[in-house]
Amino acid sequence: MTQFVALHNQHHQQLRIDPERIEALGAHQHMVPVVLSEFLKLVVHYPIVFSKNSETGQFVCSALLGFTAGENLFWQNNQWQGIYTPLQIMRQPFFIGEQQGQTIICIDMESNVLTTGKGEAIFDSSGQETDYLQQAKTRLAALINGENETQVFIKTLLALNLIMPMALDISFANQQQQRIQGLYTINEETLAQLGSEQLMQLQQQGYLKPIYTMIASLGQIYALIQKKNAQLGLA
Repeated sequence: MTQFVALHNQHHQQLRIDPERIEALGAHQHMVPVVLSEFLKLVVHYPIVFSKNSETGQFVCSALLGFTAGENLFWQNNQWQGIYTPLQIMRQPFFIGEQQGQTIICIDMESNVLTTGKGEAIFDSSGQETDYLQQAKTRLAALINGENETQVFIKTLLALNLIMPMALDISFANQQQQRIQGLYTINEETLAQLGSEQLMQLQQQGYLKPIYTMIASLGQIYALIQKKNAQLGLA
């Protein structure tokens, strides 16, 4: 359950955030939406793929964290094992909302990262924003701007027929077989056939780097399989 309310410096002055609980919010996510500005940080750990939003059917970029729903192979021993945790997780419990046509910051009052005891204050004793809240707002801004930028990137790739379905047939060390569907990746064959003018346009838009970053990130699928084998006690 979630309960989003507009953040208020009087109503929420006593609230604190327990940062140690934030990463745990992603403990049971096997995919998390990501944005272009995160790609270079993500590629050292995660396969970056396209998936479809279950509600809108629109493509999003996602970091693959596990092979089945509810499985995050980066969550082990009650800790996130990657150096970088995606913005979509780290921005919590804050969200962007709208009130009377104005963009506002909302907070999820049902989030278990909220506390009135230890933790990071959101507002100081005079009702001013703390450094922690300023950092949270910076993350939110990066995420919102990044989502818009990423959607333009995706629309450009779709127009060039550069997104294709991918199916993963995986064999784990215990002989378990698994087929992963519903994911999409860069169509490398179509990419190789683009003309110089189209490639130049992608370069000028700054899209060639994320395209090749996505392709390179698929090598992390093997690292993900190793994590699964380790979880099975067979690595």
